[in-house]
Amino acid sequence: MRPTRRSADASENEEVELTLLARMNGHASAQDFDDGESLGHAHKTTKSLSPRDKKAMALLITLYLIQGVPAPVPFILREHLSYSQLGVFALSNYPLFLKLLWSPIVDSTFFPSIGRRKSWIIPMQLIIGSLMLYISAKHGSEAYQPADNIHELTFLFTSLVFFSATQGIYHCLTWKLAGWALTLLSQENLSFASTCQTIGLNTGFFASFTVFLALNSEAFSQKWGIPQLTMSTYLQFCSLLCFGVTFWLIFFQKEGKESLDDSEMTVSTVYMTIWDICKLKHVQALIIIHCFAKIGFQANDSVSSLKMIEKGLGREDLAIVVLIDFPFQILGGWLAAKWSSGDKPLRPWLWAFWPRLAFALITTLVVYWFPTPPLSYGFFIYLVIHTVLQGFASTIQFVGISAFHTRISDPLIGGTYMTLLNTFTNLGGTWPKFFVLKGVDFFSEAYCIVKDADTELLVKAAECVSERGKERCADINGECVTEQDGYYYISAVCMTIGVLFFIGYILPTARKLQALPVHRWRINPE
Repeated sequence: MRPTRRSADASENEEVELTLLARMNGHASAQDFDDGESLGHAHKTTKSLSPRDKKAMALLITLYLIQGVPAPVPFILREHLSYSQLGVFALSNYPLFLKLLWSPIVDSTFFPSIGRRKSWIIPMQLIIGSLMLYISAKHGSEAYQPADNIHELTFLFTSLVFFSATQGIYHCLTWKLAGWALTLLSQENLSFASTCQTIGLNTGFFASFTVFLALNSEAFSQKWGIPQLTMSTYLQFCSLLCFGVTFWLIFFQKEGKESLDDSEMTVSTVYMTIWDICKLKHVQALIIIHCFAKIGFQANDSVSSLKMIEKGLGREDLAIVVLIDFPFQILGGWLAAKWSSGDKPLRPWLWAFWPRLAFALITTLVVYWFPTPPLSYGFFIYLVIHTVLQGFASTIQFVGISAFHTRISDPLIGGTYMTLLNTFTNLGGTWPKFFVLKGVDFFSEAYCIVKDADTELLVKAAECVSERGKERCADINGECVTEQDGYYYISAVCMTIGVLFFIGYILPTARKLQALPVHRWRINPE
């Protein structure tokens, strides 16, 4: 039941990448896992913010804030789609983790008269805003049925994510926005770049997930007597925000002219560097770990929250849980950074595997014995505590692996090295989702029982899980009954594979990789 993990993981990924990029540009970044006090020291020594820096920070925060727009979409679509269709929709996230394939091209191609970053950010913003308007118009139509247009919907959101990833304001940080952060701010206030990133990312996710899910809830709007916020209206507001930012960039935000100098790597050099990194045996072993490490708790991360909503947990209640969990994750990230410093950053990452697997089992049992609504305060408090502890274990894991990436990355090609490793880290949490969601429906058996005055007619429904399937059953005066829920089978399969792979491969391999000297991770060890 971790609806916040993906955003939190991506946010921390971006902070690490931004630190490496700052080092590559010769700046001293205040955000470093090896020195927990560096951030506070940096802010003590910086001068007061100038009006130019304040405007730059407001712009950066807004650009990062827009990334959280698609966060609540799966929870909204759950009412209309089966789990198999949600699995298809989950494919729309893939551009986030494949952006490394085209990032070198984006970074080296621009119009000098417009600016290196604005050449891409302005057209991407216009396209994103237009796509949001188009999706809002389609989604706002009463005749539009997401279940009948799942492939079109997936294509639209894949396009949205693709353009967002290209300009660097979605879950993964591309080089455009990172580099601009380092040039927008003055030299003495560069440490605020990661602050803008953290504030923008978390505020965007909070607004899109917590606030929107609450205002979108019919029960919440009736309870407080306020209008219900629809997905269409929400997307229209976000599109206007995109257009407003674009207007500001075109007419009020100037970017200094720059061109590629001889010290920068060419596109072909970057691709060759990526290939050379992938040829290292130790990197190949680490990539295998990343691609399969999250299978054990994939069913928990992808399905458990949706199952709880299906069993009666209100979306507004889930939003409140996330709201309470947020400050604890900030504290957890700080503690995890402390524990992950030193020569063995993978040690807390390995230790946290067992709590995450245990929470996956506990959450499965919670879903099985989920109480009938309305929920008691005692059970709701338990959900909050459960979410906080589970998120803390996940934060320890992520900060640990990020610290390890920072330690082993070649500083001469740090940005490329870090982005490559983080790409495989995120991909490991994305590719299983399609199969997990497909598996839930595959192992489920749902029937529509139709009763009349004298007899009981049993009709097996092709799909009786989503709200639309239930509506079709209700149209013939039937009752939708699930005799076998595939969630429990998939959860058991994921946990079994996770435990076996952890004991058989991850544990011994990670210990060997951690013991290697740093120079063994270099393309040219000498």
